[in-house]
Amino acid sequence: MPWSERQTKMLHEMGIRLWQPPPSEPDAAVSIPEAVAVETAEHPSAVAATPSLGDVATLGWDQLREAVTACTACGLCKGRRQTVFGVGHQRAHWMIVGEAPGEQEDIQGEPFVGKSGQLLDNMLRAIGLGRAELPGVEGDAAAARQVYIANTIKCRPPGNRNPEPDELARCEPFLIRQLQLVQPKIILAMGRFAVQSLLRSSEPIGRLRGRVHQYQGVPLIVTYHPAYLLRNPEEKAKAWDDLCLAVATAGR
Repeated sequence: MPWSERQTKMLHEMGIRLWQPPPSEPDAAVSIPEAVAVETAEHPSAVAATPSLGDVATLGWDQLREAVTACTACGLCKGRRQTVFGVGHQRAHWMIVGEAPGEQEDIQGEPFVGKSGQLLDNMLRAIGLGRAELPGVEGDAAAARQVYIANTIKCRPPGNRNPEPDELARCEPFLIRQLQLVQPKIILAMGRFAVQSLLRSSEPIGRLRGRVHQYQGVPLIVTYHPAYLLRNPEEKAKAWDDLCLAVATAGR
């Protein structure tokens, strides 16, 4: 796809080279399936303190947000300022899945804020996407350009430590329901814990990136978390290659 002068400048600011995906990549070829069918009936009551997939399987967006806010399924609820639910278009074609909220996310209640969020926003803008609503853009056009962003867990681990397996497992039903409600056409998994949760794989990101995976029939691209890229700027070129692969896959 052609890149505008503005996008080229953004890539230059990110310190990554401009790259176009080759016209044909047989190993990455994927036929995008129909969106995952979900139930949308409203659940009559709030979810239990320890959620299961069955508890949240019929919740709509408002009740799901309330259930996340009220959740006390693990010890992370004791130290949080607030839960970090998600942001973006609720039927976005692209869904970004990150890891765990950090300090700024805990303060603002939104995933991917601060410096890592700025880098993610720059990366998305470079391919014509964003998290915010676009004035005058509605319907499927808005869904195609505005992403939905969520984390694997909704509460900040103390001291920004890695989430523990039990914490990931207890929060997973919320993420699964978000994926069901959004019905994305492509998923971008950013960071080790997002990848492990969605792909059930302990393989390092370096071995999983560069090809198209599947989650419930939806194409999934693995890439590095923006916070990792800030610590390791030499890896930004690889992250850009991953975005280009996602663009090529989504366009098929």
